Amino acid sequence: MSRRIAIVEDEAAIRENYADVLRKQGYEVQTFANRKDAMSAFDIRLPSLALIDIGLENEIDGGFTLCQALRSLSETLPIIFLTARDNDFDTVSGLRMGADDYLTKDISLPHLTARIAALFRRLDVIDHPPSPESLLNRGKLLLDISRLTIQWDGKPVALTVTEFWMVHALAKFPGHVKSRQVLMQESKIFVDGSTITSHVKRIRKKFMLTDEEFDCIETVYGMGYRWNITPEAAA
Repeated sequence: MSRRIAIVEDEAAIRENYADVLRKQGYEVQTFANRKDAMSAFDIRLPSLALIDIGLENEIDGGFTLCQALRSLSETLPIIFLTARDNDFDTVSGLRMGADDYLTKDISLPHLTARIAALFRRLDVIDHPPSPESLLNRGKLLLDISRLTIQWDGKPVALTVTEFWMVHALAKFPGHVKSRQVLMQESKIFVDGSTITSHVKRIRKKFMLTDEEFDCIETVYGMGYRWNITPEAAA
């Protein structure tokens, strides 16, 4: 079955560039310049994945409104913000509204298509049992690399694809300090250091919703971050 991707982007050249790349990847692509046209189509039939800019024609935050509307129609529809706006406030806002990922337009096209494929893979395997070789276990932490899901002490932690790969980068080698640059490379995101800091803060908060005593991500000032396993978990 063909995957249908909706691109909602008001700049025609950018919109068609993304559409061309994704069609060559074998996806069926719909394009929209504004929120109204997109929602008219989505009310009839939802896409398999939505790629949304924040500013849409005369609506400065039209993409945010569209994301909320889509999420109310489907809890599992993959939604990616792809925008030039890379400030922390917008990133946090987008993720709080239910987006699965928030990427800036300086991401390379191969990385974008890989991120889209990862979200589809997560949907495909969501009802299948995990295979042992895809699991990474670190104390209370369990990562399922094939499903891009994380559990803490047996409870799911709702992370975006970006956040998943950041935790994976940290937890793969506990105790090793990862610089912001390395975290960017291993998570396939291209932002400034302060945005990495914001991602880490959000990841901590999400774990602390499950376990208020969570403290495995340590900030090593001037160097980066590392994942620490508590002595009782390592025993």
